[in-house]
Amino acid sequence: MRIPHIGHKSLETSMNSLEELKAKNPLVHCITNYVSMDIAANTLLAVGASPAMIHTPEESGDFSPVAGALTVNIGTISPNWLEGMEKAIEAANKAKVPWVLDPVAHFATPYRQTSIARLISLEPSVVRGNASEILALQGEETEAKGVDSLEEVETALNASKKLAKKHNCTIFVTGEIDIITDGVRVTRVSGGSSFMSSVTAIGCSLTCLVGAFTAITDPYTASVSAATLFAEAGHKAKLSANGPGSFRTHFLDQLSLVNPHNFSNLKWADSV
Repeated sequence: MRIPHIGHKSLETSMNSLEELKAKNPLVHCITNYVSMDIAANTLLAVGASPAMIHTPEESGDFSPVAGALTVNIGTISPNWLEGMEKAIEAANKAKVPWVLDPVAHFATPYRQTSIARLISLEPSVVRGNASEILALQGEETEAKGVDSLEEVETALNASKKLAKKHNCTIFVTGEIDIITDGVRVTRVSGGSSFMSSVTAIGCSLTCLVGAFTAITDPYTASVSAATLFAEAGHKAKLSANGPGSFRTHFLDQLSLVNPHNFSNLKWADSV
């Protein structure tokens, strides 16, 4: 069983961010894929944020400026959705609303490759992906063919640092041990449960949670806070779950229950 593992300072900062998030109830504009809409919305509601799943070009550009943050996930991208993403991002940037990019399997087809090149050029605050996605974004080779990573997270560390500096953003690489970097600082967070990889769209919902935190704090702190909360909720949910189905239910429950006073009494190590 994996247990949460993070530095004391990062833990304290994450819990302070969670308290602020619950107090402010930020509105998060989520342009995400069909598969993840339900769990992503419920994840945000569980932690105290407000989700809005708006993606059409006819209204996405009007909506993103009134949200606290925007998240963009290309899992089920289409020309219509891409246009909606671009309009939402352009309006968010103009209004100085932070936004998070999830480059789901961007290397899988030429259409996805050209789409992600356009989106990442629009200056995301955070890019969250698995090791294969981050390596490919930096132009390095990957063995992956679809949405699942075939590389270990640590193999993407140098690529993550380069990508963060190149696009002036935070890179959040998820896996058994998450890595967050802004090109200089690096924080590692481990925890959660092996069941998390067996429940569809858990990662996509994490992207939306990062968005919620960026609405109330800086992108780096937002990413560490989201990773910490997911690790703790996943760890606690595993204790009561019998399999992926029950884990999903317990996970949402635990997201709503985590607070600075009930965090696992475990041994912590400083983040790097």
